[in-house]
Amino acid sequence: MACKAQGALFRERFGNRERSMEPKDRIIVALDTSDRGTALRWAEQLAGSVGAAKVGLELVNAAGLGVLDDLRDAGCGRIFYDAKLHDIPNTVAGACRPIGRRGLWMTNVHACGGARMIKAAADALAEGASDAGCDAPLLVAVTLLTSLSPLEATEELLLNLPPADYVPAMARLARNAGAQGVVASPREIEAIRWACGSDFLIVTPGVRPAWTDAGDQRRTATPAEAVRMGADYLVIGRPITGAANPAEAAARIADEIAQG
Repeated sequence: MACKAQGALFRERFGNRERSMEPKDRIIVALDTSDRGTALRWAEQLAGSVGAAKVGLELVNAAGLGVLDDLRDAGCGRIFYDAKLHDIPNTVAGACRPIGRRGLWMTNVHACGGARMIKAAADALAEGASDAGCDAPLLVAVTLLTSLSPLEATEELLLNLPPADYVPAMARLARNAGAQGVVASPREIEAIRWACGSDFLIVTPGVRPAWTDAGDQRRTATPAEAVRMGADYLVIGRPITGAANPAEAAARIADEIAQG
């Protein structure tokens, strides 16, 4: 099938998915800092301007898990705890049960931990949420870090598949093991859609507006490009948090998404 025909078929099958979602709700702002006060200030500045906040190991290791509750109080309605768990299934399950009790929106594991580990995480999140009487967080699996170039993936990690083939394979594994979605670079979005269908969530880091620097990301796209390719949510950090007015930067990105 010609590339043009493939593109037309992709748009026909997946192009209109979740068009009802507000552009700002697709934005997950990355609160990448070790300073609790800075994170809370960003949360207050961005309340109502983005769909969710991503909290990673840098902040949690510096400020403790209680910062998740502090951020919710500061205006973060939905929190993605970027835990990136990767260990034996029993250990990951033990870590996921208390995460499930916290009333978070989303968390993640590394897909390369394997199907048993992903299933153990999904089951433990559900158990913890049931104990606390809250909804379980969405579970997404990290496929391949967006900081890695195809050359690094091949020569350093010794992957015998290029990212374009490896990432959708890991996405299928994650879906079959009970994850609701994956974290993947913009360059693999369409392949994941073909592999996993329209209901599987794709959370996309490595997104940089055309007016900012790519930073340490390698496999990147603009917000509008990523959404056109089929991303559900976009993880964006420094273009928002590093701006003089973070709320204005987030609004500018939402406009870019809306104009497509």
